[in-house]
Amino acid sequence: MSRVGKKPVPVPSGVTATVDGQMVRVKGAKGELSFVVPEEVSVALEDGAVSVNPRDESKTARAKWGLSRAQVSNLVEGVSKGFEKRLEINGVGYKAAVAGKVLKLSLGYSHDIDYAIPAGVTITTPRPTEVVVVGIDKQVVGQTAAEIRGYRGPEPYKGKGVKYSDEFIFRKEGKKK
Repeated sequence: MSRVGKKPVPVPSGVTATVDGQMVRVKGAKGELSFVVPEEVSVALEDGAVSVNPRDESKTARAKWGLSRAQVSNLVEGVSKGFEKRLEINGVGYKAAVAGKVLKLSLGYSHDIDYAIPAGVTITTPRPTEVVVVGIDKQVVGQTAAEIRGYRGPEPYKGKGVKYSDEFIFRKEGKKK
């Protein structure tokens, strides 16, 4: 039994959810999102909440039950509050700046990295060493932040590179004479 899947997803005021077959559409103050629920799972809108249940007790149906409920929950949270990922840049001369629809990163390479900002995501740099990725789709926000971090991930000796603001970097001791 899925502990996540058992709970119905409450639809807060200001958000409208519609279920059309296997398609769930959610519309709120920040925008509109939709998700197609897998065939092994049934979805229904009842009493101001979206409930998700498996069609049978097969392993795939039980696996997709909790996944589908979490996806619907992310849709509701995204259109009402939105999602945000914060990145920190550590290192001498490492910095970031937004120029139009491009994020310019200076990460110690011989060239600057130009990252095209995807649609549905807003990137801001409050400080040259901080990048904030904001959007309504949790998957797109997380993927964008991961791609930016991937250009130069944090290294364990000096801690240089791009890391999530809540990430802990296990530091190692350097060579000894």
